[in-house]
Amino acid sequence: MRNAGLGSWPHRRARMAPKREAFSYDGVSTTYEEVAVRTTKLARRLEELGVRPGDRVSYLGANHPSFAETMFATHQLGAIFVPLNFRLSPAEINYQLADCGARVLIHAPSHQVEHERAISLDSYEDWLAGGSEEPLDVPVTIDEPALILYTSGTTGRPKGAVLSHANLLWNTFNLMIGVDVTTDDIALVAAPLFHVAALTQTLLPTFIKGGHSVITPRWDVDECLNLIEGYGVTWMFGVSTMYADLAASPRWPTADLSALRVLLCGGASVPDAVIHTYQERGLVFCQGYGLTETAPGATFLEAADSVRKAGSAGTPVFFTDVRLADTGEIEVQGPNVTPGYWNDPVATAAAFTEDGWFRTGDIGRLDDGHLYVVDRLKDMFISGGENVYPAEVENAITDHPDVAEVAVVGVPDERWGEVGRAFVRPRAGAAVDAAGLREFLLPRLAKYKIPVHVEVVTELPRTGSGKVLKPALRRLPLAPAVSPENAPGR
Repeated sequence: MRNAGLGSWPHRRARMAPKREAFSYDGVSTTYEEVAVRTTKLARRLEELGVRPGDRVSYLGANHPSFAETMFATHQLGAIFVPLNFRLSPAEINYQLADCGARVLIHAPSHQVEHERAISLDSYEDWLAGGSEEPLDVPVTIDEPALILYTSGTTGRPKGAVLSHANLLWNTFNLMIGVDVTTDDIALVAAPLFHVAALTQTLLPTFIKGGHSVITPRWDVDECLNLIEGYGVTWMFGVSTMYADLAASPRWPTADLSALRVLLCGGASVPDAVIHTYQERGLVFCQGYGLTETAPGATFLEAADSVRKAGSAGTPVFFTDVRLADTGEIEVQGPNVTPGYWNDPVATAAAFTEDGWFRTGDIGRLDDGHLYVVDRLKDMFISGGENVYPAEVENAITDHPDVAEVAVVGVPDERWGEVGRAFVRPRAGAAVDAAGLREFLLPRLAKYKIPVHVEVVTELPRTGSGKVLKPALRRLPLAPAVSPENAPGR
């Protein structure tokens, strides 16, 4: 095969184990042989729509086998796959579609997006059935772009992090060195696949080993417990909120978790109490640290150290190096690190040191070679595993005609880890109320970005140079949320 990228994976795996189950969804299983045929037919269909090497194909929708099929088919053509966050508002989605220049959009019928070449999943099967099974062999090198994953920008505009086929391949190697993934493994894919971790830390390693991925469209505790018990799930990835929900279920003490070997967690630090809850049931709970730009694994806490170093993000993964700058900022270098941002040379240059290390914007400390993430240089906070950048939220809030200025910070939240707290100064003679502001933001921002706490102030604390003192705002006592029912939607 001249295709050295991910597009060749279905055919390479099918010739080794054609009848092995690749995916299960809603009780229906698909073999590797079937995946290979379906991705070829889909690639031919995309080709008919004008998709050529280097073009972008976007996907918008909840977890579904068609996500993986679209990705592999896109890569068969040497094109670039752009998964979109289905939690975003239409305005945010339209910006990303325009920024990447998507030639084709495949989307769930629940998302009505205007695009000249849009294929809805409610007609997907009939459309796919008309595709030719004639094999393709488009030349693709591993250094070519494979994915564009949008991360909210600190300047208020999302940036498209480019990941090459090589980035994804090396991340897969790193993961499989840290976790003993086998052909008999059954992975639960419940975290959103548009997130780099669910895709590259779970689905891709399972696929390349010939394992079985059980895909569910959303995180539902009872349904996931049913899938874990029914399929004998052996490993899964989740964020802190997901694992806390699972342990809080009334079914937790009696649920059959005997097949589970490894639980991977990322996105934010996990409270020690949650870690110990899992350890008490004999479950290996492994945290890691990384970013979209590192595909994402930078460090990993292997099973042998999961008790002794609980709370640590682990040591650098095998083929990747991590160091701390004089400021304590975590910097990463390795073949899994992004080559840069889509059509954004300024952001790309700013993201790397002069000697080529990626600046994470996070502050860490090292103890016995293990990394602990302790703070952030950037203002970004994580709510339920989702990155939220205050600058983006502030930009949306200041569009309100009655708002003079605003500062947004992340504050602790028992349910989501962190949520937004907005300090709003109204224009002279105007009034701003929390409920009205949230209504204003709903069509402009994803729900998880909308601040739970909104406080109207007459002034904001500032430095001598006029910058808002966000550390001072974070230290202010937290009043109960005005409308707790408006907590971030999931």
